[in-house]
Amino acid sequence: MADDETPARLKAKSTWLISQVAARSHGLLTERLAAAGARGYHYRLLAALAEFGPSSQASLGRRTRMDRSDVVAAVGELAAEGLVERAADPADRRRNVVTLTPRGTVRLERLDQVLAAVQDELLAPLSGAERAELARLLARLLDSPGS
Repeated sequence: MADDETPARLKAKSTWLISQVAARSHGLLTERLAAAGARGYHYRLLAALAEFGPSSQASLGRRTRMDRSDVVAAVGELAAEGLVERAADPADRRRNVVTLTPRGTVRLERLDQVLAAVQDELLAPLSGAERAELARLLARLLDSPGS
């Protein structure tokens, strides 16, 4: 929709603007990740494992804001590709611990490049300082109580 076709009342609402940018972002990201043979869930899990180390599936779900069943499915997909290893926790055999493999680290680095390209395309109209400020403000909203 051309900008002049959008009602001014909508363009003045941050909630509407955020949802429109989120939809565009999601579309670009989904398309580019699919071309790289991945999904957003894969990136989230690999990134969490790289930052926090071996984790239970439940911890991964909390850290990535993913539903437990989605974590189980995505971890299974990543394990099938040799990107993660899943093993019973020696302290509690009912629980699985997921570990990033060296191959998973390489995939994460490639996906980082995919995401960087999406960020550049989506945020092209903004300067570096504006991009940093936008990220800071969005993080503040996300981290606020009730989010």
